[in-house]
Amino acid sequence: MSADFEISSPLPGARFGSTLRLARRLSQGVPDGLPGALADAGGLLLVPGLTEIAQQPELLVELSRAFGPEVEDYRYTLTSSTSVHTTVPEIFMVSNMAPVNRAPPKRPEPPLTADGGLPVQYPHRRGWHTDQSYRRPPPDISLFYAVTPVARERGQTMFANGTLAYAALPADLKAKVEGLEGLHVQPGSGRSREAVLSGQKPERLPPHAQPQRQPVVRIHPVTDRPALYLCEWGQMDWVDGPFIGLEPGPHGEGAKLLDTLMSHLTRPEFVYVHEWTVGDLLVWDNRCLVHAATWYDADKEQRMMWRTTVHGNPGALYADEAKSWVPRAEPVTA
Repeated sequence: MSADFEISSPLPGARFGSTLRLARRLSQGVPDGLPGALADAGGLLLVPGLTEIAQQPELLVELSRAFGPEVEDYRYTLTSSTSVHTTVPEIFMVSNMAPVNRAPPKRPEPPLTADGGLPVQYPHRRGWHTDQSYRRPPPDISLFYAVTPVARERGQTMFANGTLAYAALPADLKAKVEGLEGLHVQPGSGRSREAVLSGQKPERLPPHAQPQRQPVVRIHPVTDRPALYLCEWGQMDWVDGPFIGLEPGPHGEGAKLLDTLMSHLTRPEFVYVHEWTVGDLLVWDNRCLVHAATWYDADKEQRMMWRTTVHGNPGALYADEAKSWVPRAEPVTA
């Protein structure tokens, strides 16, 4: 227990996560102990009631720094400038409003499960990913803040716990993923499963946007616990992957394994679904969680969410690696 905040666990309807309520306004100081609280929560914290951030966006950056030494400046990434906050460039905007104009994900078909519930499990639910896995080293922590959420029961964010899912893997699947690497690539490169199935020609990628290998079983650098670390359709490379050393392409051996793993990872018992309220902040650990967004009616509703990304402790596997996404100067030749 901390004098600066109160914690209740787990999150409603889930087996992991915690609600953290601050004892004072964030503008009065960022409390200590937040990284430990995140680790104890299994990688997901809900901090409600932070309405002051909407008027003081720099507070979101100050809070982000509590989770790691580097908060990403989106001016120097592979991000479109229209999605970067105009005065606080560490904030990435997720919105259907101008100038971002980002469409929500498609509605699942059918929109509900057979028992009338919200679909969470792959492949009924699509879009599961971990942030920026197409980069090495990949980021540690994301913070996502609700400036203008849509009405509850749509526009939710879902989280699946890779640590719980790995622990529940059957022995034969644990053997298959031991030492296996996935091949991750930036969305929009023409290498998604959908693009390959439609016959789209892959884009020629510059050196700083090449597909990146990542372990399928990632050891968390803080908890030392193994977690499944992979995405599905849009963020894996379906030309040369999705896995190194297995038959590539959307119909190969690798595809069958990925479908099996993603279906397991997103089983309802490993998932939390968050219904957004103004001023909510979610802090999640990309090293052990995947997440997915849900549909909302963008023709009738406006949504504005802010995200920051924190780097600093990806684990020993990435020690001393240069950032893969930073362009290198070409050598000068005579």
